[in-house]
Amino acid sequence: MAPEREGTRERVASGATATTRAPRARLDQPRPPRRRFLPEWDPEAFGRLSERIARFIGTGRFLVWMTVVIVVWVLWNIAAPRDLRWDEYPFIFLTLVLSLQASYAAPLILLAQNRQDDRDRVNLEQDRKQNERSIADTEYLTREIAALRIGLGEVATRDWMRSELQDLTKELEQRHNGQRHNGHREPGVFPADRSPGRDVDDR
Repeated sequence: MAPEREGTRERVASGATATTRAPRARLDQPRPPRRRFLPEWDPEAFGRLSERIARFIGTGRFLVWMTVVIVVWVLWNIAAPRDLRWDEYPFIFLTLVLSLQASYAAPLILLAQNRQDDRDRVNLEQDRKQNERSIADTEYLTREIAALRIGLGEVATRDWMRSELQDLTKELEQRHNGQRHNGHREPGVFPADRSPGRDVDDR
């Protein structure tokens, strides 16, 4: 019996237990940030900066300053003493600077245009939803107004009541005048100076 117990102990000891298992990542907790060798930046801040640069490049002020810089550059490298010139003719360094500026300006302008397109797309989507809500509200109000018109058509108005009362008054007057001309009265109709409960002899 002893060797069997020792064998079971060895199997339990060699088996994987809860304490010896590797800890697993929990789903209710965020993962720790990984180390990145590339620098990180805020895309929104970079997009705003690119829009500012693109707006400035598209203004007349930028063209004026760029023209002034190029003219001063060329005149200085032509008229200044030879020891103070840094870019002699054919102005290779100026060409390199302008090419570098153009190579950076084009992507910045494209990035600003993409951001503007995204904003326009969002605005169009919001306008479309607003138009759909306005159309739905208009249709609802139209149905309500039609229901009110149908309901008002069945309600007795003041003019209709007035016309009905006038017709009844004319009909009573015609009956009263007809009774006077004929000299008799219809059953149930009494003269104006006599009540139905009074007798002829009661005075």
